Amino acid sequence: MKKMMVRYKVKADRAAENEKCIASVFEQLQREKPLGLRYASFKLKDGLSFVHIVSHEAADGCNPLTDLSAFRAFAAGVRDRCDEAPVTVELSEIGSYGVFGK
Repeated sequence: MKKMMVRYKVKADRAAENEKCIASVFEQLQREKPLGLRYASFKLKDGLSFVHIVSHEAADGCNPLTDLSAFRAFAAGVRDRCDEAPVTVELSEIGSYGVFGK
């Protein structure tokens, strides 16, 4: 299972737009329910910083999140919305309780 975290900060006038794009991703996830995917998005207290956590367990290593049209639309414009570009880090789980299943 691959686990990643992405963090970035948007421009003050683009925060609502970013949240709307994220909401579209979750709407598509609810409709399509891709298997082996766990995904969460958070807005930090400053109202401009966002954190996304994703895990996926496809046998071929593909991330089903990136196959979603809503996610592709979100990702296509994210750098334009940002003051601080997205930074992606791979996570190595030490332990979790109810977060990623199993």
